[in-house]
Amino acid sequence: MDNVPVSLPPDDGAVDEPRRADDASLAAPPDTRELAAQFEDEKPGRVLSGPVGLLFTGVTVAVALLALWQVFFPLPQGSKYYLIIFLTGILPMVFLAYPSGVRPPRRRPATAPAAGDPVADGATAPPAADDARRGGLTLVDWLLALAALVSCLYPVLPVTLGAGGGGYDAFLDRQGLLVPLDVAMGTVLMLLLLEACRRTTGWILPAVCLLFLAYGYYGGLLPQSWAVAHAGLDFGQLIDAFYNSDSGFYGTPLDVAASYIVLFTIYGAVLDLSGAGRFFVELSAAAFRRSRTAAGRTAVASGFLLGTVSGSGAATTVSIGAVTWPILRRAGYPAERAGGMLAAAGVGAILSPPTLGAAAFIIAEYLGVSYLQVLGWATVPTILYYLGILLSVEIDARRSGVRAVVIDSGSAWRLLARFGYHFLSLIVIIVVLATGASATRAVVIATVLAAALSFLDRRHRLTPARLVEALRGGVRGVLAVSAVCAAAGIITATTTKTGLGPQAAALLVSGAQAVSSEPAVVLALTALLAAVALSLLGLAVPVTASFVIGWVIIGPALLNLGVAAPAAAMFVFYFAVLSEVSPPTALAAVAAAAVTGGRLVPTMWQTLRYALPAYLIPIAFVITPTGLGLLGIGGAERILVAGMVSALGVTVLAVAAGGWLPGVGPAGVPERIVGAVAGLVLLWLEPVPVTIGAVLAALTVAGVLVRRGSAGRAGGPSVPKQLVPGEERE
Repeated sequence: MDNVPVSLPPDDGAVDEPRRADDASLAAPPDTRELAAQFEDEKPGRVLSGPVGLLFTGVTVAVALLALWQVFFPLPQGSKYYLIIFLTGILPMVFLAYPSGVRPPRRRPATAPAAGDPVADGATAPPAADDARRGGLTLVDWLLALAALVSCLYPVLPVTLGAGGGGYDAFLDRQGLLVPLDVAMGTVLMLLLLEACRRTTGWILPAVCLLFLAYGYYGGLLPQSWAVAHAGLDFGQLIDAFYNSDSGFYGTPLDVAASYIVLFTIYGAVLDLSGAGRFFVELSAAAFRRSRTAAGRTAVASGFLLGTVSGSGAATTVSIGAVTWPILRRAGYPAERAGGMLAAAGVGAILSPPTLGAAAFIIAEYLGVSYLQVLGWATVPTILYYLGILLSVEIDARRSGVRAVVIDSGSAWRLLARFGYHFLSLIVIIVVLATGASATRAVVIATVLAAALSFLDRRHRLTPARLVEALRGGVRGVLAVSAVCAAAGIITATTTKTGLGPQAAALLVSGAQAVSSEPAVVLALTALLAAVALSLLGLAVPVTASFVIGWVIIGPALLNLGVAAPAAAMFVFYFAVLSEVSPPTALAAVAAAAVTGGRLVPTMWQTLRYALPAYLIPIAFVITPTGLGLLGIGGAERILVAGMVSALGVTVLAVAAGGWLPGVGPAGVPERIVGAVAGLVLLWLEPVPVTIGAVLAALTVAGVLVRRGSAGRAGGPSVPKQLVPGEERE
């Protein structure tokens, strides 16, 4: 069989090399930002232009500059004052940037449409939502933006309004003693945040917040014999907890959004505009261009590298899919299998250092550790995750008759020599963090460096206009997550005031104890129940909100059973992120299916197969103390043992899921069953289970060898005919 040459789609240029266009399908990719917006946690926003666009640009750039200024010169009034100002700039812009999604009735034209009009020719008139998305602001949008401005600024306005107002200090002095005007303003802000969440993420998160609000208000009416009953709170007490406490709207989640996430989104925007995204894809292609599994390896490596400029699994999936799907198709990958690979690689980007998902910053704040420590905890699980994906790629290449594809991408060494400077800002983040500096300072320094390095490529120089675009894009990227983080204050404050967290944790543990009284079994069952609960929660709400809810409800259950805080937090983090690949929503899989044109449900199942290690490894570092080695905790010996045993477990699970042992041949049903059991047993990182798992893994390999030998003696092919190198698949 002849190798199939493939050229990467052209771009505005990250490499000065001529390219061959061997297939019409390899034309420039579609607008990936538009496509990704349809499948992210947040809904697509408006395209703002004209005076409204200028207003939006001015406010967002001002917010970006304030966030950058705050890193080195904090406001003297304190962090909460900064959060109030930050939300004042963010929330009104949400109502300008995101339409309500409610279609007004469309009036029928009084006269017949003219000839040649699209409607006259039988086309459907564009929906009102599309009209709004193109920039049509309504009076309601402006009124909501004005109400958001007033209710956000109210705590700091130095104007006395009866018994209310009076400035920031006076507002703080009334904590626990809010006057009617305070309660009214807090209620308005709460309703606006719920509407902002509905516009950006859908109705489910607002419904969850209202459920917690109802629990706080009506919980006192529950029978006091119930574990979740409490004394009851009146409405004023609830608003006080939301509006004028450190656990409400201005709590840790919003603090993380305003202090960390916004800076990392600005950094990602700067890095992207400097040409780093295209370089990462081309480098991945060049590194594997002559490998038989070049297409699959390129997709996986691209997902890992592009995670540095995208905090969304769906966005990363679409970005790598637009470039690598034509290559995967030419290699012979079925659409569903390619979609599963793209989705798993895209979500892996959120789990991978040095720029994890937004919830990772909340972990650092909740546990009072540096972001560098969180990166350290994520390192070994990331290696195991991508080990599982790459093994699946190698297995699929042999089992599915994938053709070798020569990717016309030039030399990897030449790319590194010319554009390797894009890695410097990422390295600087780690180096600065290692010196003991904060993550905020590290990312600001990295942003400045990335902007300066952009001038090494004339096509991606960050001129003043493009720098404004980066600041605007970075703040726009944090609008939805800021609304979610502020609204999450309803959940955290209610949980704190009512004591719901410990009560729910006790119920979870009691459910496990009803099955067995053995401590190890109770812990394992609690972890399984928690994993299921987090997976279901993640189907309904965005990743950040899923983590916050999971931490305040499920975190205490794990901690009460003796699980170390880092393990409990990373467990919740992983399952919150995995909602993007968990059916039936599986946003990353849906995005991948849209790119490849594959069937949705099979694409989701293929994604689960590729992402299997991410579901199992978190359980491993929760159920045994040795599992802490997977988080880099406990010394070199524990880390080495836990990593090697888990790598063996991931390998046999990949063989069981893919039905092929690389370098040997196909695995039959018995070998696959034994391998699956071996992989699961190996995750229990204790001497006896590890010994049993290793023996079962050896039996799996022996079974495959015997099967291959039997096929050879019988005169049959040791591998399926269509997989023989050099022969076209039918």
